Amino acid sequence: MPRLFLASALLTLLTGCSAAYHAPGGAADFRALGITPEAQKAGTAVDIQAAFDKKPLAAFPANVAVVRIQQPGYRSETVHASHGSGAFSVVTARDVESEDAIDRLRKLPHVRGIAPLGRMLMPNHFGSDRDLRAAAAQLQCDLLLVYTFDTAFHDRDLATPISVITLGLAPTQATQVTTTASAVLFDTRNGYVYGLAEATASRKGLATAWNTKDAIDADRLKTEAEAFDKLVGNLETMWKGVVKEVGPDAPRGTKYGTGQ
Repeated sequence: MPRLFLASALLTLLTGCSAAYHAPGGAADFRALGITPEAQKAGTAVDIQAAFDKKPLAAFPANVAVVRIQQPGYRSETVHASHGSGAFSVVTARDVESEDAIDRLRKLPHVRGIAPLGRMLMPNHFGSDRDLRAAAAQLQCDLLLVYTFDTAFHDRDLATPISVITLGLAPTQATQVTTTASAVLFDTRNGYVYGLAEATASRKGLATAWNTKDAIDADRLKTEAEAFDKLVGNLETMWKGVVKEVGPDAPRGTKYGTGQ
């Protein structure tokens, strides 16, 4: 009985009030975009040989469509609902993507313009990248940039991910929020993959700072914004390689060279 009472008291101390912050859904599984070994073995249109047969078809300067995808049914404190079902869903609200970061993408060399994909252009069910590329084609975009966020909340004492965070945790309990932002750049016409980019950001603190849902979500927003800013930096580096290899900066005589 004393042990049972002690466990009950400890649980009360750790949980405090009954309110809880529900962590947003996870990142979209990029394997749903059709670049998986399983899809290759199944003999689909993206098997190994088909992937090697694809050639970059984009014209430069290029219009680039941009879209954020997450796991089906994704929602957060700032994104009340995502669009679509199936392999992934689309988030059209920009809650962590700063205008400065988007402007950096617009200013990339040989980029004519950046266009976000809207709900009206997309289906209600997503099966692969083809559905997104079809929407990008309606905007006459040569390239499609797809990105996603994977945010995890950790109690560093237990080192386990948290899906529901109960407010009123013990004041000495250490916490950490980590976000990994990932992106892939497709050729709209045939799905050729020009490159991948990834960036991670994290914030550490004590549970006393997480006394409200807003406080917890503020840390999420900060880490996701920082991860996206870092991701754009990596995309800038990747883009330079793309235009050097397959764009107008590629020397004539190279595999895809069109320049001088």
